[in-house]
Amino acid sequence: MTVYRYPRPAPSEITPRHLFLSRRKMIASAAMGVVAAGVSPYSALAAEAGQIDGRGWPAPDKPTSLNDITHYNNFYEFGTDKSDPEALSGDFVSRPWRVQVDGLVDHPKVWDIDELIRQFGQQDRLYRMRCVEAWSMVIPWNGFELGALLRAVSPKSEARYVAFTSVVRPEQMPGQRGGAFSLTWPYTEGLRLDEAMHPLTILATGVYGQTMPAQNGAPVRLVVPWKYGFKGIKSITRITLTDRQPPASWNVMAPNEYGFYANVNPAVDHPRWSQASEQIIGQGSLFYTARKPTQLFNGYAEQVSGLYKGMDLNKDF
Repeated sequence: MTVYRYPRPAPSEITPRHLFLSRRKMIASAAMGVVAAGVSPYSALAAEAGQIDGRGWPAPDKPTSLNDITHYNNFYEFGTDKSDPEALSGDFVSRPWRVQVDGLVDHPKVWDIDELIRQFGQQDRLYRMRCVEAWSMVIPWNGFELGALLRAVSPKSEARYVAFTSVVRPEQMPGQRGGAFSLTWPYTEGLRLDEAMHPLTILATGVYGQTMPAQNGAPVRLVVPWKYGFKGIKSITRITLTDRQPPASWNVMAPNEYGFYANVNPAVDHPRWSQASEQIIGQGSLFYTARKPTQLFNGYAEQVSGLYKGMDLNKDF
């Protein structure tokens, strides 16, 4: 059995929040003693929960705020400005919600979102997130491995890919009324089956232990931490196993700019900007932009590089 070792962001990389969650109150009380010693309570809480071990990336100078996670975001169904998802998602309804899983499986099923969460449980995953626009965050997700759901429906032997479809609700999602960047709706994405089954790949249903905010992809979204953020399709309604590479919205719109694989790779530039480094959201000042070098596979190369053995990562970008 393969044993995966997950790289953990260093304590100072953790994205903090100003109001901690009610379901974390017990841990928060235990952590209060370290505040007087000058230790970040958010770092202490994450360490107590087993989410960090001090290894991994060089730590940023300052943590990223929760305000940035929920206000600096791409979710074009709500609009094209970074602040639009938070500002324009107030009418979005994420309960009730059903997720259909079908295609080349022996046991197709439709899950209610809360039934899905009860069946597969919730894990805390602290992941780096690298946007194709060359900015980055570190986000504590709550969710479960996509592989667990796929095993529950028993993929057929001929299944090679997993296709994802997002919701279409123009009455609640003003960005769908226009056609941002010539995108067509619904938003679609896809992974190879082995990528989808990898233990790092999750379906996230929350952040910081609370229900997923609308602007971040409520009620369930894909998180694949070694790929650029646009692969993380939000507000998923359908998951389909197939024997053919499925359409992915950005790849269909501009295949020369957005590859199907979308693996983070500092050696392969976007046609309009370099990918060699990234802006650290929430750091820097009016006169200084904090940046750091980008790592291949976003720092998860030890865990996932074997998926692409023999591939030309410059061609299959």
